[in-house]
Amino acid sequence: MPKRKLVAAMAMTLATAAPAPLAAAEKPGIVLVHGAVMDGSTWRPVHDRLAGEGYRVSIVQMPLTGFDKDVAATKRVLAMQDRPVVLVGHSYGGAVISVAGADPNVKALVYVAAFQPDAGESIAALNARFPMASHIKDVGGGYMIVEPTALHNDVAADLSEADAAFLAAAQTATAVSSFGAVLPAAAWRHKPSYGIVATQDRTVSADLQRFMFERSYFRTAVAARALGNGMTGAAARPRSTNLAFSTRSLARDAVGVL
Repeated sequence: MPKRKLVAAMAMTLATAAPAPLAAAEKPGIVLVHGAVMDGSTWRPVHDRLAGEGYRVSIVQMPLTGFDKDVAATKRVLAMQDRPVVLVGHSYGGAVISVAGADPNVKALVYVAAFQPDAGESIAALNARFPMASHIKDVGGGYMIVEPTALHNDVAADLSEADAAFLAAAQTATAVSSFGAVLPAAAWRHKPSYGIVATQDRTVSADLQRFMFERSYFRTAVAARALGNGMTGAAARPRSTNLAFSTRSLARDAVGVL
């Protein structure tokens, strides 16, 4: 099915299956957690669509200076919420929400082409099971970025050359140690969890995504190629529509008050 028709069909299905609209005060909060080397602005198209539907959307800005610090930054945003929360993580952010998601106000977790380590696992250990070619640049001091010349192909293939060049220049150096951090616990073991697979992702193996999602009995919300490269695709209109509708649908399913 052509991509535009696939997105339109998914949007129609989700719209017709959704319950009656809720007042803004009744809707859950949605907290979005970005991945490595990026910042919260990559969620802008998703934020705008969900906020326009009345959801209270908060975006975590992680320092990317260490796993524990990134978890702490996420917990600070969660502490500001005054309603049940659906916590959403992309890529590296999946590991972060697996720990921060223990917050009692978090009612469900959504993994967008994201790592989902179990207790006692690290991202590095998961990657070793499903290795992919990587183009990581050591910038010294224990930090890394994606090689700028490779970012368009590896991370932002759905974007224009100009937009990808901007992302390459705007990268936030990320602590290498974060990928070796071993999770003390995994919130997805105890809370409803949902997953979105990006089969063409060049940073998180699609096989690894499926492995993680299958062992946690995920409901896979978005099929295969509809999300292409994953998060950066959210900045392209078809991906933005698809991801936003999917996150909205999962939010409706995940919170018992809906």
